Amino acid sequence: MKPIRPENAGIWHLYKQGGITPAITSLFNPGSAQHMAYIRSMMKEQRKQSLYDIELNKMEAVVFDLETTGFSPYNGDEIISIGAVAVVGEEVMEGETFYTPVNPKRKIPEVVVELTGITDEEASKGTELLHALSEFLDFIRQRVLLAHGSGHDKHFLNAALWKTSKTSLNHRLLDTMMIAKWLHPGSRSLSLDALLDYYDIPCENRHHALADSRMTARLWSQMLNEILGRGVTNLGDLYSRLSVYG
Repeated sequence: MKPIRPENAGIWHLYKQGGITPAITSLFNPGSAQHMAYIRSMMKEQRKQSLYDIELNKMEAVVFDLETTGFSPYNGDEIISIGAVAVVGEEVMEGETFYTPVNPKRKIPEVVVELTGITDEEASKGTELLHALSEFLDFIRQRVLLAHGSGHDKHFLNAALWKTSKTSLNHRLLDTMMIAKWLHPGSRSLSLDALLDYYDIPCENRHHALADSRMTARLWSQMLNEILGRGVTNLGDLYSRLSVYG
């Protein structure tokens, strides 16, 4: 077999590390290559972290929400906005937030425009997906993630991370819907709207990624008092209690 020529070494290395799409992209856009490298390094570093012993009343986390064009990231649907707010224990850090519209590079269905208020014109001015992910991960750092009904958001994040950087989400993730299922097993509805009503949390600007993140953070804050009241004090114990719900 012929040896690889020196001028091909760079792209061959990138190919082995992440696939031909990132390799080609990096040749034409060095800035994108830097974002991809950052995302991949963040995911690699996250796998080294052991977070199970973290005390919940001191846990640093990021509550986040995505708005999307639909329900299937593997059939053409895309992220159109990302919102997040930091929490420490039960304290919602109102001054530490993240929000960006994301350019989906496709038409937004009318029902989604009506739901989110995000128009095609606004979305077309949004951040490129790769850059939005890089900025979002920079905001998260090594903190635990929280979301309500996290399956939807996790699928979209994983699809986006794989498409842009050939990596997957490795952060610890808590789902307030699963926590509600444990805390209130007889509840007829575990939707965010139903739980906000149950905990007397004002519902404002629903289906805006940052607003939904803030409301979910306030929900987590109230749930945490109940969790601690049941003698569950660290992340590992909480995961153990939630494991029966898959």
